[in-house]
Amino acid sequence: MDRRTNPYTPNAGAQPPFLVGRDRELEAFDILLTRMERGLTQQSMIITGLRGVGKTVLLGAFREIAEERRWVTLDTEITKNASFANRFARLTRQGLLRLSTTERWRDRARRAASVLKSFSVTFDPQGSVAIGLDVDPLQGQADSGDLSEDLTDLLLALGEAVKESGRGVVFLFDELQYLQVDELGALITALHKTVQRGLPVTFVGAGLPQIPALAGEAKSYSERLFTFPRIGPLARADAIKALTVPAADLDVDYDDSAISCIVDYTEGYPYFLQEYGSVVWDHSDRSPVTEVDARSAQPLVEEKLDESFFRVRIERATPAERRYMRAMAECGPGPQTAGDVAQRLGKTTQQMAPARARLIDKGLLYTPSYGYAAFTVPQFDRYLLRSDQPPSSTGDEI
Repeated sequence: MDRRTNPYTPNAGAQPPFLVGRDRELEAFDILLTRMERGLTQQSMIITGLRGVGKTVLLGAFREIAEERRWVTLDTEITKNASFANRFARLTRQGLLRLSTTERWRDRARRAASVLKSFSVTFDPQGSVAIGLDVDPLQGQADSGDLSEDLTDLLLALGEAVKESGRGVVFLFDELQYLQVDELGALITALHKTVQRGLPVTFVGAGLPQIPALAGEAKSYSERLFTFPRIGPLARADAIKALTVPAADLDVDYDDSAISCIVDYTEGYPYFLQEYGSVVWDHSDRSPVTEVDARSAQPLVEEKLDESFFRVRIERATPAERRYMRAMAECGPGPQTAGDVAQRLGKTTQQMAPARARLIDKGLLYTPSYGYAAFTVPQFDRYLLRSDQPPSSTGDEI
């Protein structure tokens, strides 16, 4: 088929041509905005799931829904070792400027800008975020140096400004697991205050499966502010639609055996479906796509996944960490106990604990239950077993 018309989108966070299997989450977000527009409270949500299940895609869909309803949307991807205070200040500045130009700010928007300037100067002495804000810092607001207290002052001021304008604001944070516990706690505290005051401000996040535990550690009442829907692979019927509908719109069909081959291999994971569909499209010359076409494309699919989706993650690991993950893969699919992995490496659990902890910190592993660890990347065990040659042990690196 013509590569120029390839309908599949195997790109990080790219909106698929046919979003399917996420109706529950989309409806929950619509209900959230509707209730807030009516002055009612509603739990927000933090989407969790493994890599490649479409969390970022969902955030993008949420943004479109909110913008259609004239909400101010402020989205960002959290990164490690970056100042969360500065990031939040920049988002707040964007929000104020989207409400109106500085010359047309209403009273509460101007006050919010003054609180923002206080916050910015407090957490960034150079005040780079506040450049261009022709207001003075508001003394006694967002200037204590305590992130939780000052973030609350800032979010309340923004909420009042947004309410005065007759609109709402929604923060959309991706890769939420990279927030420090105190940062996540400060954000939860600030949002809690806006809920108590009935302000049209909400926050939706997405991250790896450890987020509920982190949120609970940050603030014990987080489960009352958020739901934590976990998304995973698509149900078989939805996986078939995600594969076949984009092609059918261009008059290309799959026979049943080809569909089974692809869906079985991908296990319904959205990113893998997009990658497989893209490769099959580029390497098939007729419709319908047959099982022979699908199977002949499989080595190319694995090559693409290995070179991009998997390799960029394993290259973040040290030799000791790679040995640990390889041992996990050799123990079998699914979560593995720390004791079983250590035993396979000929080490004690205590000796391997640092490597395990670093892998969790890097987002390569998560702990689904006490004593167990699992890969955050679907089919990562398969990749390790087929392509990763574990480094020889030095005997001293842990």
